[in-house]
Amino acid sequence: MSNMNIDSENTIDEGLYSRQLYVLGHEAMKKMSGAHVLIVGLKGLGVEIAKNVILAGVKSVTLHDDTPAQISDLSAQFYLRPEDVGKPRAQISQKRLSELNQYVPVHVIEGALTEEILKKYKVVVVTESPLSQQLEIGEICHANNIHFISTEVRGLFGRIFNDFGEKFEVLDATGEEPLTGMIAAVTKDEEGIVTCLDETRHGLEDGDYVTFREVQGMNELNDITPRKVKVLGPYTYSIGNTSSFGDYKSGGIFTQVKLPVHVDFKSFKSSLSSPEFLISDFAKFDRPIQLHLGFQALYKFVDSIGRLPKPHNDADAAEVYKLTVALAESHEDKPEIDEKLIKELAYQAAGEISPMVAIFGGLAAQEVLKAVSGKFNPIHQYMYMDALEALPTSVARTEELCAPIGSRYDGQIAVFGREFQEKLANTKEFLVGAGAIGCEMLKNWAMMGLGTGENGGLTITDMDTIEKSNLNRQFLFRPSDVGSLKSGAAAAAVCKMNSDLEGKITIHQDRVGPETENIYDDDFFESLTGVTNALDNVEARKYMDRRCVYYRKPLLESGTLGTKGNTQVILPFLTESYSSSQDPPEKSIPICTLKNFPNAIEHTIQWARDLFEGYFKQPADNVNLYLTQPNFVETTIKQGGNQKEVIETVYNYLVADKPLSFADCVAWARLKFEEMYHNNILQLLFNFPTDSVTSTGQPFWSGPKRAPVPIEFDPNNQIHMDFIINASNLHAYNYGLKGETDQNYFRRELENVIVPEFKPKQGVKIQVVENENIAQDDSDSLDDVINSLPVPSTVAGFRLTPAEFEKDDDTNFHIDFITAASNLRAINYGIAPSDRHKTKFIAGKIIPAIATTTALVTGLVCIELYKIIDGKDDLEQYKNGFVNLALPFFGFSEPIKMPTMEYNGKEFSLWDRFDITGDITLQDFIDYFQKEHNLEVTMVSSGVSMLYSFFMQKKKAEERLGMKLSKLVETVSKKPIPSHVKSLIFEICANDPEGEDVEVPYVRVKIRP
Repeated sequence: MSNMNIDSENTIDEGLYSRQLYVLGHEAMKKMSGAHVLIVGLKGLGVEIAKNVILAGVKSVTLHDDTPAQISDLSAQFYLRPEDVGKPRAQISQKRLSELNQYVPVHVIEGALTEEILKKYKVVVVTESPLSQQLEIGEICHANNIHFISTEVRGLFGRIFNDFGEKFEVLDATGEEPLTGMIAAVTKDEEGIVTCLDETRHGLEDGDYVTFREVQGMNELNDITPRKVKVLGPYTYSIGNTSSFGDYKSGGIFTQVKLPVHVDFKSFKSSLSSPEFLISDFAKFDRPIQLHLGFQALYKFVDSIGRLPKPHNDADAAEVYKLTVALAESHEDKPEIDEKLIKELAYQAAGEISPMVAIFGGLAAQEVLKAVSGKFNPIHQYMYMDALEALPTSVARTEELCAPIGSRYDGQIAVFGREFQEKLANTKEFLVGAGAIGCEMLKNWAMMGLGTGENGGLTITDMDTIEKSNLNRQFLFRPSDVGSLKSGAAAAAVCKMNSDLEGKITIHQDRVGPETENIYDDDFFESLTGVTNALDNVEARKYMDRRCVYYRKPLLESGTLGTKGNTQVILPFLTESYSSSQDPPEKSIPICTLKNFPNAIEHTIQWARDLFEGYFKQPADNVNLYLTQPNFVETTIKQGGNQKEVIETVYNYLVADKPLSFADCVAWARLKFEEMYHNNILQLLFNFPTDSVTSTGQPFWSGPKRAPVPIEFDPNNQIHMDFIINASNLHAYNYGLKGETDQNYFRRELENVIVPEFKPKQGVKIQVVENENIAQDDSDSLDDVINSLPVPSTVAGFRLTPAEFEKDDDTNFHIDFITAASNLRAINYGIAPSDRHKTKFIAGKIIPAIATTTALVTGLVCIELYKIIDGKDDLEQYKNGFVNLALPFFGFSEPIKMPTMEYNGKEFSLWDRFDITGDITLQDFIDYFQKEHNLEVTMVSSGVSMLYSFFMQKKKAEERLGMKLSKLVETVSKKPIPSHVKSLIFEICANDPEGEDVEVPYVRVKIRP
């Protein structure tokens, strides 16, 4: 295979880049695949940037760093080993970086970086060099239109600078899908006003541009000229002079147009004295200029002394502060300098820690991709960030404790000190998930030395196996790992990065949930320092949240969506839990829209996805249930709903439509085509002709309702044939028949298919509005259908094979069928068809992902982990984060404080409970609350079992009051208590002394030691 991201036919390897394509798009990926990138400096930050741009798929990456590796480099440089100390960093890193992506060659160059050499690259990234060298490289790059990025990390401080030249073209600043919507009216005026349909918010902003199509009457709007928008309200906007246009009649769709924007950058040298900042944290608004001068002071210190300031050395820090003050005096604005801030920068300057490397490595790599593709808005021009809240307060930091000791953790010890390093080593953390976030988290933990101590350890669980598409983001895995379990492969990879972890990682392949509470039991959770989620679904997140609240363990939560990422800290007795707040539910598509009135490609794709289930999955499942469950028919009838349709389908798939050969499958597919795209449309138009009007006299086919047009089958139309080929093969799969893909074969067989002429039916009812009750009287024929079903014993051993939807197998016809089915439906309704790529994204509910965001988010999480291990109990020191690298935007906020309630003057939160030791009787349980808490218990439940209530029959209540709680639970639930369960959870309703019902915490009763 060639060393290119795109093959000779310009086709991207969608198997590898599938998730990233939905972030960047094909055009940006193609531009990236032609870009050569030079990275100067291969300590932790340099290799992190290299890793991310290699995974993203640039043309090539070249490394430049002749410096011999030092033991302290291992604090953040994950591709160096102890045996590599003394060898050139670039040479060592090159081999391991080359394994990341078969399409991206990684080279090493040595010697001086001359103008002739620099001209070979599209982007030059400098991560560590004397300021004089950076300024020289920056000037050469600016003069030759080479995109230049300078970035570095100093302990808990980091900075980045961009120079993408003059008139740099940003093609798409946000990466969001263009807004589109239907319009209800356009005024004919000097300032024409557009009103959106049915009070649907347009979402546009002043200065946006839109184009129009399908406008009737005011036809002049239906050209390709983008029109500038002035927002008048959430449902209206003006578009300029329409006074000379025709009169608006009806219809029309607007689509936002993203026009290129040109941005001018100054060179590194020119910008030093007049910097422009992107604010990374609005709570630290005054820091960027101070840090801008502080970093320059560090360079002056190095030029003067020949080394960086010693860790936590007061004399060196004082000198850096003095230099910073002098620079401030010569600055035009003469900013005030915070002595403590600048001295802290000097204290930490020699340190490099993995979380900050991950943050700036992800950030800088995304800027590289912006530079070569024009996709997303670049940082203009500086960004500074610090995470000083992570500095420990539970242990001392002195020059002696922060001095190097010849350890691989010296870079981290320089920042936090030896005592805190011991705390990290003796931490016990549970990582739930070893996918993209999990891999990055483990890499950071390995560099931090987390869990490597005598009393420390890591536990990882992930039940998934590695797929090819994982390799683009889950960088611990290699092609040879495909098919292996993620948790095992990830653990093995990080043990190579840090051998101190050998024997300290416990690997599981178990899903977290009620069914594995015998594994993740009381002893397991109580031994943990905390839990870190690296999950991809909400239900598992909520479950782990409940477990952490119950065991009172801190939980670190995070997620990514393309260039967006979020982090959340959940702290016992301080914050709300993950489940305390949730996102609003996804907006669903009305059933009537899906069935009869689609107006957007998303509607037809969802319809086609449902059609897949209705043709190839659910019928096969129902047939198998009928053949194996004697009471299937009775159960189906009791469920109500579309019972006749279900039973008819069983009959059809067992008798009427049962194919004996693949030719029968072709005939079935042809008849389904006729039914879906011709007959059903004609029936709809029979019920509602194109000139129909509503009860108010308005045209029925107006607004969001688009009058459909039936499709006449044409074997020479590829979309028509795609439906037949894919549907035939999937139908054959259900029956275990051998398929076919030769189009000539299909054309021959289609000539033999007799397609009955359609005649519209009278009395057919069609749902027009959501929740409309359409009653169909089919009781007379249901018995006939049931009686016609074959007796299961007559087809003993026969089973169908359901098609379980799988989006990532390009040979199984699933996405191809949905694409063809959706596009035919779109053609019926005059909607622009969609390509397979977009169809797969929507039908497969794919979450877009890119390695840059994942790296940055895990870095932010690990910063919060430092704080948790330090034991900080001041909520103001913690930060929840939201980032969007496309804009770019950084938002940090204090975690939301836990809500509190009160009973009998006592305040409590979700973290509180009543703890009772001993398997006492129900009567003792009730008496305990009356005596100890002055609460009258009126109801007691455990899980779904009601154990006691004040209105219970007296005899039953008396029986239960004398029973031990464990016996009572087993008796009512009719299930034994598993042997691993040491405590039972009870919910109680209680009245206060005034007889008022009050909210109280839940109760934990420890029944076993």
